[in-house]
Amino acid sequence: LDSIKMKYDDIKSLTENYNELEFKSLLDKFVKKPQQPQKTVNAQLDLFAENPTNHSVDAEFSKYESLKTTPHEYQLIETEEDARKLFDLFVTKQILSLDTETTSINPIDAELVGLSFAAEEGKAFYVAIPAEREKAERIVNIFKPLYESPEILKIGQNIKYDMEVLMNYGVRLSAPMFDTMIAHYVLQPEQKHNMDILAETLLNYQTVHIDELIGPKGKGQKSMRDLSPASVCDYAAEDADVTLRLYNVLKPRLKEAGVEQLFYDIEMPLVPVLAEMETTGVRLDTEALAETSKVLTERMKQIERNIYELAGHEFNIASPKQVGEVLFGEMKIVEKPKKTKTGQYVTSEEVLQQLRSKAPIVADILEHRGLKKLLGTYVDALPKLINPRTGHIHTSFNQAVTATGRLSSSDPNLQNIPVRGEDGKEIRKCFIPEPGELFFSADYSQIELRVMAHLSGDKNMIEAFREGYDIHAATAARIYKEKIEDVSRDQRTKAKRANFGIIYGITVFGLAERLEISRDEAKQLIDGYFETFPDVHAYMEKAKELAREHGYAETFFHRRRYLPDITSHNATVRNFAERNAINAPIQGSAADIIKIAMVKIYERFRKEGIRSRMILQVHDELNFSVIPEEKEKVERIVLEEMQNAYPLQVPLVADSGWGENWLEAH
Repeated sequence: LDSIKMKYDDIKSLTENYNELEFKSLLDKFVKKPQQPQKTVNAQLDLFAENPTNHSVDAEFSKYESLKTTPHEYQLIETEEDARKLFDLFVTKQILSLDTETTSINPIDAELVGLSFAAEEGKAFYVAIPAEREKAERIVNIFKPLYESPEILKIGQNIKYDMEVLMNYGVRLSAPMFDTMIAHYVLQPEQKHNMDILAETLLNYQTVHIDELIGPKGKGQKSMRDLSPASVCDYAAEDADVTLRLYNVLKPRLKEAGVEQLFYDIEMPLVPVLAEMETTGVRLDTEALAETSKVLTERMKQIERNIYELAGHEFNIASPKQVGEVLFGEMKIVEKPKKTKTGQYVTSEEVLQQLRSKAPIVADILEHRGLKKLLGTYVDALPKLINPRTGHIHTSFNQAVTATGRLSSSDPNLQNIPVRGEDGKEIRKCFIPEPGELFFSADYSQIELRVMAHLSGDKNMIEAFREGYDIHAATAARIYKEKIEDVSRDQRTKAKRANFGIIYGITVFGLAERLEISRDEAKQLIDGYFETFPDVHAYMEKAKELAREHGYAETFFHRRRYLPDITSHNATVRNFAERNAINAPIQGSAADIIKIAMVKIYERFRKEGIRSRMILQVHDELNFSVIPEEKEKVERIVLEEMQNAYPLQVPLVADSGWGENWLEAH
C-alpha cells in the first residue's frame, strides 16, 4: 500500500503549477496551509492605537492575499457595555462600512446574528446579536443613530439587503450611502459584482467564503445562528473591511469614467425605493389563481388530446427528442429538418414558430408549451411564494443584473408575465391591492420610440409625437403615402413591427419572418421607413461608428455598454454588437428615465405624507396600492413625475388606469 501513496516531494513546483492552471480546489486539498494563530479579544477597544498587533503569518503559495497573509485587527464585541463604547468611537467618524450576518438570504424572514463595522482598512468589529428578540433590539438600538445619521456615509456591498434586515428592527438606514456592488455594476455592467470576485479582481485578495463556515448548500448546511460568535468574527469583520477597501478603489473610478451622476443621482437614491417595494410586497387573490389553474390545466389536457390524435399515438410532449421524432421522423413535415451535433432533431421555439403553417400539430405543441410554462412559472408557483408571516409575495428587484440598466426581478420574475393574450391577463387579474384600497397603474407610452426620436432628432418622427398622432398609424401613412385616417389595420401592424424592429436592428429576413411577408415586401418596408425617417438611419450609422471608436455605447447619463465585438472579423458576432450599439442608448436611457421617475415619486410621497405605496415596477410600468382618499393626489404626483422625469424633444407621455386588480388598472 505504501508504494501507491501519492507523494509531494516538490511542494513549491506543485503549488506553482496549481496556481498557473487555477486549480483552486486541488491547491486547498493538497497544499497544506499554515494555521492562523488564535487572536485574543481586545475588550478595551484600543484597536486604533499606534502600533496594532500584526497577525500576519508566512505568505501562502497563492497569487491572492488573504487573512492569513494580511495584517488585520478584528474585534469581537459581546457585551452591551462594549457595544456602547464602539458606538462612541464610530459616532465621530464620517465614513462607516457596514454588514449584517443573518439567519437567511431572504431579508423578509432574516433574523440578525451580528453586525459588522469598519472605519479604517484592516480594522473591523463584529457585534454578536443574541437570539432573544428583546435583547437583540436593545443592541441594535445602540447603533440606530449611526445607521440613521445624515452626517455619516454608510458603505455596503448590496446594501439594500442590510437596509431591509434593519427595517425589521425599526431602523431606517439613511443617505448618504455607497453600494460597492452597484458602483462596480455602473462601471462594468457585464461582469459579476459579488464581493468574492470583486476582492480578487480589484484587491488581489481572497475572502473567507461562506461555505467554509456553514458548509455547502443543501440539507446539511448550517445557519449562522448555529455557530459561535468567535467562529463568525473573522468572516463577518472581513466583509466590512473588504467593503471599505473596495469603496476606496471604486470611488475614484466613478469619477474617471464620468458616471458619478448616474451613480449618485439615479442608482443610489433608487435603493431605498426598491427596499420599501420589496418589504411591502404584493397581495395575491389565491382563489382566482386556483380557478385560473383549473381552467388552464383543462385546456392543456384538451390540447394534449388533439396532439395525440394528430400524431396517431401518445408521446411525451415535454421531451424535445420525442417531439422531433414525431414531427420530422414520422410526420415528415419538412424535407430537411435541422439536427444537433448528436443527430437529434431541433425543436426549439424559434424552429417551431417558423413551421407553424406546415401542420396544425405544430401550433398545438407551441400552445401546450406556453400553457405548461405559464402554469409552472406563475399560476401554480405564485401561491407557494406567499410569505406566511406577511401574506404577500415579495419579489426581489435586481439593480445590478441587466447589461442595459433595466431592473430585473426574481422569486418570482414578474417582468416575464405575458402582456398579450388572454392567459397573461388571467395572471394579472390575480394581483390585488391592500384591503379597501385601489390598484393604480401608470406606464410610459412608447418611451423607446420617443427616446429614438430625441436621439436621432428626426423631424418627421418628432412632429408625429408632438402632434399627438398614433405613431404607428403616422408611420404607416408616411410609408404607404396615405392619409392617417385611411391607414388600414394591416398597414399599421406592419409599421408598428418596423418601428420596434428597427430599434433592435431587425434585418430584411427577420422582418419578413415576423410579419410572414416576402423578403421583397420587407425590404420595401424598411427602405420606405428610412426614406420617411432619414435621420433615424443617420443616427444608427453614427451609433455604430461611435461604438467602434470608443468601444462602448452610452445613454443620456453615460451608462456604458461595452462592445468589444464591434470590430470582430466574424460578421455574425460583429452584427450583434452593432445592433447593441444602436439599441443600448435607447433602452438604457428609457431605463434611466423610469428610475428617475421612481425616485421622484417616492420622494414626493414622503414629502407630502402620502400613505399609498408603489408596489411593482415592470419594464415601463409602475403599479401602486392606493388609499381611496389619496386617489387624485397619487394620480397627479405619479403622472407629473413620470412625464417630467427628463426633458426630451418630444413629450414624455404616461397612460394610467384604476381598478380592483392589476388587469383592470392596466
